[in-house]
Amino acid sequence: MTSLLCITVFILTVAGSAYSQPTARPFSLTVKVIADLGANVTLPCRLMTKDVSPFNTGIRVKWTKVADDESMNEDVLMSMGFHKKTYGSFEDRAFLQELDNEDASLIITDVSKDDTGKYRCEIINGMDDTLHEMDLEVGAVYTDGVVYPYSPPIGRYNLNFADAVQACADQNSSIATHDQLYEAWKSGLDWCNAGWLADGTVQYPINKPRGPCGGVKNGPGVRSYGNQNKLLGLFDVFCFASAQSGRFYWLVQPARLTFNEAVQACIDDGAEIAKVGHMYSAWKLEGYDRCDAGWLADGSVRYPISRPRKNCSPTEAAIRFLGFPDKDVNSYGVYCYKEEQ
Repeated sequence: MTSLLCITVFILTVAGSAYSQPTARPFSLTVKVIADLGANVTLPCRLMTKDVSPFNTGIRVKWTKVADDESMNEDVLMSMGFHKKTYGSFEDRAFLQELDNEDASLIITDVSKDDTGKYRCEIINGMDDTLHEMDLEVGAVYTDGVVYPYSPPIGRYNLNFADAVQACADQNSSIATHDQLYEAWKSGLDWCNAGWLADGTVQYPINKPRGPCGGVKNGPGVRSYGNQNKLLGLFDVFCFASAQSGRFYWLVQPARLTFNEAVQACIDDGAEIAKVGHMYSAWKLEGYDRCDAGWLADGSVRYPISRPRKNCSPTEAAIRFLGFPDKDVNSYGVYCYKEEQ
């Protein structure tokens, strides 16, 4: 029996129905791993059969770099029992991870552009074999900003692609690219709602696998629903805020404000009411920390916490979101943004 092992430690690509309209139609899975030049990378592979070590006599692990022409495939590593052998350019820099009895993941050290390509893991265990394939992409990804999820005041899953692009622009941001989202996932971004990206795909990053977010068996990863209908598909969006040239700040006021009063207070101070992108940039790139809920330009109320503490954000650094309250409620302060002269 041959089975495809679905361990998505990195990027899970799901080709199937739209997130907002699930169907019983089967979907396909691929795994893509991205590594920086010169770094070490782990290609995931695990034995399906429990309570059997892949390193026992009789069980064989074979890693192959797969070419378009199968006759040009390149052997990477072969393991049988305690005997292991690496080949060609992978000699002395390819190893089995062996974290537990089912782990046959491959570690490649000092990766180069030549390592880019498709890899196949085969665990041969009598009649019960495991086959797993993945793509490795090698190349540095640079981002000088922060990725954040955004949904409009009317609620989640209400943006088509054009609306998503505009929603980010309205918050002094751009719609995020896949590489930017992947880097944010590596830095710990975990968000269960699917959002548009610049290439027209809909994806979401999961660091803590759980039932309502694709299940626990798929593992951590950036999960994708592929390209969606840009006109009819309705999702949230992931925005990217770059470093800002101006100053983001809390405006000290003697009393709490309604939304319109907040807008005017910033104008009176020679500034504008801050946008969501301004807050995320200041929080992530400048370490801005304030435990006061304040209005932002989209009518939301938020506050940025860089130093977790009791009554503010006790467990993690985060932008805390209080929703979109009635704009006539005078219960909040305001965050302003002033461009440098």
